[in-house]
Amino acid sequence: MKNTERFSNRVTDYEKYRPHYPVAIIPYLSATTGLSHSSVIADIGSGTGLSAQPFLDNGNTVYAVEPNEAMRASAEQHLGRFPGFKSVAATAEHTSLPNHSVDLIVAGQAFHWFDQELTRKEFHRIAKPDAYAALMWNLRSVSTPFEQDYEQLLQEHGVDYKHMQQRHVGPMQLAAFFLPGTFKEKTFQNAQRFDFKALKGLLSSSSYMPARSHENYPAMIKDLEDIFHKYQEQGMVTFKYETKLYTGRLSE
Repeated sequence: MKNTERFSNRVTDYEKYRPHYPVAIIPYLSATTGLSHSSVIADIGSGTGLSAQPFLDNGNTVYAVEPNEAMRASAEQHLGRFPGFKSVAATAEHTSLPNHSVDLIVAGQAFHWFDQELTRKEFHRIAKPDAYAALMWNLRSVSTPFEQDYEQLLQEHGVDYKHMQQRHVGPMQLAAFFLPGTFKEKTFQNAQRFDFKALKGLLSSSSYMPARSHENYPAMIKDLEDIFHKYQEQGMVTFKYETKLYTGRLSE
């Protein structure tokens, strides 16, 4: 499956149940990158718009660059009310944005899908002088017994979960993407609480898990239900996340 097509049949679950990004990223980026209300943002691999939302709430113009038609349509439906929202059908490697037009380039939960060398060249092309890039991931904790059993479910039922784990981009690799000496890492705490319907939606939003039409889907959901009933409190379970934010300048 092409990377740009992986989520086409999971858009509704993705938009409803994936974690948002903490609003605290905005004042942090304001202090470290010069983000202001007038900054022009390019959100690359913008998906259903989760990563664009904090910047639109901040009053920014956001070019949401997304190659997947279904995910792009979801973002247009939910974020079209913002005057600064600009939907762009393009890829990270060929964004179609004008030269030197962007103050901050953002990628939320997406950078590991990009061709990094081509993306670096494209980021340099669209970035204004002294522009920054900010790469974000919500990383699920595996510290509580519930989180550990959920992780084991992913290992047992995942279609290509182990392959996806190998796509993880570490801090050293990320640092090499930026101008030397400008790389910074910041961690924010994040969390979600789910009833069973929402927990099932979160699981179904993952491209490396069996889709609802897959023959193994019922068995996976039965195991998920067992885990939920084992750990739920007042009909809810909690996921903790660390939101990792990596920033740096792109050029002198």
